[in-house]
Amino acid sequence: MPTHASRRAVLSGALAGGALAVLPTVAQADTPARRSSVAQAVEFLDTMSSAYPASGTPTLPQSYADELGLFSTSFVYDAALAVCAALAAGRTAVARRIGDGLLFAQGHDPVYHDGRLRQAYNVGPYVFYDGNPSPYGLVLPDGTANIGWQFGFLGTAVGDMAWPGIALVRLYAATGDHRYLEGARAIATWITTRAVNPGALGGFRFGTNAADVAIPNVSTEHNIDCVAFFTMMDAVDTADWSAAAGRARALLERMWQGEFFWTGSNDGSTVNKSPIPLDVQTWSWLAMLDERYLQAPLWAADHLWTTDEAGQPHSQLPAGTSLSGVTFSSASLTSTAAYNGITVNPQGVWCEGSSQLACALQQGAAHRESGRARVLLSELAKAQQLLGHGQHVGGKALDVGGLVAATSLIDTGFGFGYFQVQHVGATSWYVMAALRHNPLRL
Repeated sequence: MPTHASRRAVLSGALAGGALAVLPTVAQADTPARRSSVAQAVEFLDTMSSAYPASGTPTLPQSYADELGLFSTSFVYDAALAVCAALAAGRTAVARRIGDGLLFAQGHDPVYHDGRLRQAYNVGPYVFYDGNPSPYGLVLPDGTANIGWQFGFLGTAVGDMAWPGIALVRLYAATGDHRYLEGARAIATWITTRAVNPGALGGFRFGTNAADVAIPNVSTEHNIDCVAFFTMMDAVDTADWSAAAGRARALLERMWQGEFFWTGSNDGSTVNKSPIPLDVQTWSWLAMLDERYLQAPLWAADHLWTTDEAGQPHSQLPAGTSLSGVTFSSASLTSTAAYNGITVNPQGVWCEGSSQLACALQQGAAHRESGRARVLLSELAKAQQLLGHGQHVGGKALDVGGLVAATSLIDTGFGFGYFQVQHVGATSWYVMAALRHNPLRL
């Protein structure tokens, strides 16, 4: 398993007292056009989190439009981002709907009762490729959570715990509802008891697989998530979480090489130096706002920039169009991989990553790069209107509003790709970037 194995990648053995926050609203976006674009994006998140009314509540958002072929799969990372984006946009009811779904999943696992979340859940009925029906939403008839068993999304990753933890802390800060703090505390306890890396690099290791066996890999990205999460917990909880935040930060310091962060480790002791991913460069700045690491998002802007142009050998853009932004990793720029019989476009733009970079370039000392952030946001708004037409959720037509995962099919360099399909994660990051909202700081 790669050290940066994404929370969207499979973890299963099969595939080896807070004060009310003052939050910006949709009306605070830059221009009338931007307001319209952000409002459309927020409505998409609402639609994806209420796509199966017959299945009732609690529920979670379907992560991708049906066209990706994962049916009603909801990745908890995407659900957590949707909470953060909804809060940023002033849509507390939407955020609470999703947060309550996370709490249900956490409290009603069919096997474990230790505060963990699985990588993904099923949130609506579908018929699998083999003809086997899955007729339920998030709540099964026996009252347990409908874990993502058909695709093997059964493991638990540290990043997939920390992001819902961040979302629940933010919900607690926004509402004062102690259920959200208790859920976040259970997540923090699971990470500190089940995922401490015993290797020389320290920090927290990847998590556990579907068989509950520890995965020895260490992800820089996941440890950034932990810095943010435990720092937030330390601010709102009576328990002391500063040591856990410090442990994750120490791992990041070992991964820093002066311009960017390495991806992680395969064994917990030896640094893996390739590929170099974008998200650790952007999230590190968003989480810490430490000027020692300001170079990381700037490095990403300089070295992972790309332009997808119609007419390129593997571009999927409509004729006469082009879109610029950043890609997933250093390996994405030279990949010749194919997924589902389609060859990737090395110049394809990762919309989620472009949104992350725009968000990072507007924060703290990076604000002097806000001109580049505006370019990214303009390109993303163009992608929103141009791509994803004719797609569906639960068999029902989707309006344009969601950002596609990528402008053309791209390879991450970590064994999976991103497609031109509307995506909750990409859309959530776009909303937060457009509203200049940093989800990794409370």
